[in-house]
Amino acid sequence: MRHAQKQLYTLAASLLLTTAISLTTTAHAAAQPDWHWVSSWGAAQQIPEPENMLPAANWRDASLRQIVHVSLGGSRVRVRFSNVFGGTPLFIDSASLARAIAPGKTDIDTETLQALKFSGRSSVMIPAGSEYYSDAVNLQHAPASDLAISMYFKGEPVRQTSHPGSRANSFFTKGNRILDPIWQDAGKVAHWYQIADIEVQAPRNTGAVVAIGDSITDGHGATTDGNNRWPDLLSARLMKEGMPAMAVVNTGIGGGRMLRDGTGPNLASRFDRDVILRSGVTHAIIMIGVNDLGGQHRNGDDIPEARKKMMDDLFTAHRQLVERAHAHGICVIGATITPYTGSDYYRPGLNNEEDRQAVNAWIRNSGVFDAVADFDAAIRDPAQAEYIRKDYHNGDFLHPSPAGFLAMANAVPLPALQKCEIGR
Repeated sequence: MRHAQKQLYTLAASLLLTTAISLTTTAHAAAQPDWHWVSSWGAAQQIPEPENMLPAANWRDASLRQIVHVSLGGSRVRVRFSNVFGGTPLFIDSASLARAIAPGKTDIDTETLQALKFSGRSSVMIPAGSEYYSDAVNLQHAPASDLAISMYFKGEPVRQTSHPGSRANSFFTKGNRILDPIWQDAGKVAHWYQIADIEVQAPRNTGAVVAIGDSITDGHGATTDGNNRWPDLLSARLMKEGMPAMAVVNTGIGGGRMLRDGTGPNLASRFDRDVILRSGVTHAIIMIGVNDLGGQHRNGDDIPEARKKMMDDLFTAHRQLVERAHAHGICVIGATITPYTGSDYYRPGLNNEEDRQAVNAWIRNSGVFDAVADFDAAIRDPAQAEYIRKDYHNGDFLHPSPAGFLAMANAVPLPALQKCEIGR
């Protein structure tokens, strides 16, 4: 009898303990936010032109430190390295991440310095055509921080993967210096190499908007190390106006076109990699067409049939991108094409301007997009709508100045970024 009572007491105690553990675990889980990875900074990848390649000597037994401006704050981060255009495997022999002291400088905050690992190892081989994440690390940082990604290489890639239009200085030096706080002897170059994005763990309701386009989005006309491209200024505007946290990622490529390859892959071909496959993306802003329309005029293919086909192809491509984005629950904001009359590069004529106006009318009125950012209206000259306002371009009548970029950032409809009703 006593033995039976003892067994009952033991069973009851066990049940109570199990229930207590279960309740504690449930309470702990309920107290934790639902987290996910969100791209906080990113860049589009391409094969660099010969003049934008990093010379082989600067890869061999050498370190590369690259400064990037993230949009979200956080404490848990990872880096995505890219060999997407590599012809052979890429070998990164070691890497680190830290807060940078300031843009345009090699100095890092050593208290934040983290050696990066790949499945627990300090080195990694990234196959040709692939991109790899580092293991996640703890690095506390505020929104709009500058982070330094440092890598050490024993040898150069066979074919480099790069973002030439960084508008930010990167630094190189001999030897393995990835843990050194300052590189006083470093050379510098205004390009990024082999890095695709930085992701941060954020609450599930935190999303990202990807700005994709050509050199106007990439930031031609911005200040080197100034972080004043229009997507940068949109991110600053979101914070200034107290909007819910949202990442802003820039995937512009200088010379980019929608329909044909330029200095990089055509936008239709890279849309999945640069928008859909990035972590946490809820919105995209598409601004493209200057180089499609301008290139046709520059090449002398301005007969009416060719012009009509070009516009039909642009409309079809936009529809395709929106359909693909919607299939992944991503809302799309269409952006109008800004003026470029007066540009010495394209020297557009009346027919070319008519085509730009027709494309813009379609973007505004077709109903294809979830919202419209009217960049044309934001920076055109009120007295001459075919021109950018004098103080809004950088002198070439094609690319905005920092003041023009600010006007563009202010033209993005913020309510459209706060919702996306496309079902995932």
